[in-house]
Amino acid sequence: MAFGKASVTDADVGGKRVLVRVDFNVPLDGDQVTDDTRIRAALPTIEYLTGAGAKVILCSHLGRPKGQVVPEMSLAPAGRRLAELTGKPVAIATDVAGEDSRTKAEALEPGQILLLENTRYESGETENSPDLAADLADLAEVYVNDAFGAAHRAHASTAGVAEILPAYAGLLLEKEVENLTSVAASPTRPLVVVLGGSKVSDKVGVIDRFLEVADQILIGGAMCFPFYKAEGHSIGHSLCQDDDIPLAREALAKAAAGSCDLVLPTDLALGREFSAGTETMASGSVDVPDGWMGLDIGPESARDYATRIKSAGTVLWNGPMGAFELDPFAAGTRTVAEAVASAPGFTLVGGGDSVAALVKFGLTDDVDWVSTGGGASLELLEGKPLPGVTALNDN
Repeated sequence: MAFGKASVTDADVGGKRVLVRVDFNVPLDGDQVTDDTRIRAALPTIEYLTGAGAKVILCSHLGRPKGQVVPEMSLAPAGRRLAELTGKPVAIATDVAGEDSRTKAEALEPGQILLLENTRYESGETENSPDLAADLADLAEVYVNDAFGAAHRAHASTAGVAEILPAYAGLLLEKEVENLTSVAASPTRPLVVVLGGSKVSDKVGVIDRFLEVADQILIGGAMCFPFYKAEGHSIGHSLCQDDDIPLAREALAKAAAGSCDLVLPTDLALGREFSAGTETMASGSVDVPDGWMGLDIGPESARDYATRIKSAGTVLWNGPMGAFELDPFAAGTRTVAEAVASAPGFTLVGGGDSVAALVKFGLTDDVDWVSTGGGASLELLEGKPLPGVTALNDN
C-alpha cells in the first residue's frame, strides 16, 4: 500500500472471526435507510472476507447517542439493507460487545455476517476505553478497519482494538488514503482545488496546505465573505464569522507571496433571506447591499470556474458554491459539478454537501473518486495523521 499499512488482502482470514469497523453512519427515516452510499462502499471488503471464508463481525457507530441506548439510532435498519445488497442473511446483535454479541459471534460459520449494535451506545467508545477495546477484541482473531469516515477518531473501535489484534486496512480505507494522498503528493498538473461551504475555519488547514502545492484554489459558498470583508468590500447580511476574517486575510497574504492563484468570485446571486421563495437579485460585483445576502456565485464566476476546472490535470472539490438546496441558488454549484464531472483530468470529490450535490444532479458516476470521509478527508488533505490508520499494522 502507498501509505505503508498492511492490507486485508495480506491477512490470513480463512475460518477466522474478523472484526471489521465499517462506517454505517447512514441517514434514516424511521426504520428505513434513505441513503445507502456508505453501506455500498463497504461491500468490496465484506464480500472479499466472506468469499475468503472469514466469519465477519461488523461494527459501526450511527449518530451521537452519547453512551445511551437510543432506539432511533439502532444499526438494525443498516443490517437489513446490507442483507438486501449482499443477498446474504445478516445476524444483528442487540448489544455492542456483551452477551448477545459473544453468543452470536461464536455461532458464526465461515462466510456468515454479524452486525453489532451501535458502538456509541457504549460511553467507552468515544473515550477509547481499554475495557471496551478488549471486549471487542475478544470477539475476533483479526481486525480490519474499513471506516475511513471515522479514521480521524481515536475511539475504541477505530484505534483501541487495533492495538490488541492483528490490524489491517480494508479495501475502501486503502483507496481513500491512496487517492487523497496522491492529490497533494503527486498530482497531474495543473492542480485545481475548489473549496466551498460556510466557514473558512473549517478548511483553513486545507487552504494553507494547498497554497503550497496547488496551482489554483477556487473559493465559493459563504467562505467568500470573510475574504471580501478582509479586502474591504461590503457583504450586507451575508453569512460571515468574525473569527474567519483574520484567517482569510492571512490566506490572501500567503497567496500573494506564493505561486498559487487564490481565486474569488467576481459576481454573486443575492437573496433577501435564506429561502427558496425569497426575492432575488443578480449582482455584477461582489459588494452586497444592505438588506441582501449572497447565496450563490454568479454566472460569470461559475463559467470562469468551469473553464479552469476543465483545463486541470487534477481536480479536488470540497464544498458547494452556494445554497444549492434552494433552487434559485443552485446554478453555481450545478455548473461546477458538471465541470468536475466532465473534466478530463483525475477528479476527486469529498465532503457531504459536495457529494449531495453530485447525487442531486445525477453526476456521481462521472467522478473518478467520491470520498466517504468528511472530517477524515479534510485532516488527511491537511497532512495530519489519522489515528485509525496509524494504529494498523505496518506493511
